[in-house]
Amino acid sequence: MDSDINIENLRWPKVKAIPAGHLSNKPPRHKAGQHFLKGPIPWNWVSKAAQLHGKALHVGICLWYLAGLKISRVVPMSMERLLELGVNRFAAYRGLKALEEAGLVRVARHKGRLSKVELLDCA
Repeated sequence: MDSDINIENLRWPKVKAIPAGHLSNKPPRHKAGQHFLKGPIPWNWVSKAAQLHGKALHVGICLWYLAGLKISRVVPMSMERLLELGVNRFAAYRGLKALEEAGLVRVARHKGRLSKVELLDCA
């Protein structure tokens, strides 16, 4: 048997305990200057979007983010924000169409310009 083996190297690393005064039940918050998703967002809207194919939920979350920024339910589609979520323009158009067919958004399309999207109430 090898006598070179150090048993201490095989032990699990010790986990540092968090001091009792620093524990919180609140969810994490964004830091100053960071982007965040503004709510409340109706859960039935999210669950209906989540059941759609492809990147529909990604597109929907992006639309809610933009609505929170503009404080408006009508927002221009933002390819820049969708690219941050890993959604290319073709997937974005398919996702937007799926949301529209599900009755979650209304879209005003304009040739050569960004589509205007209205977030609808979910029945």
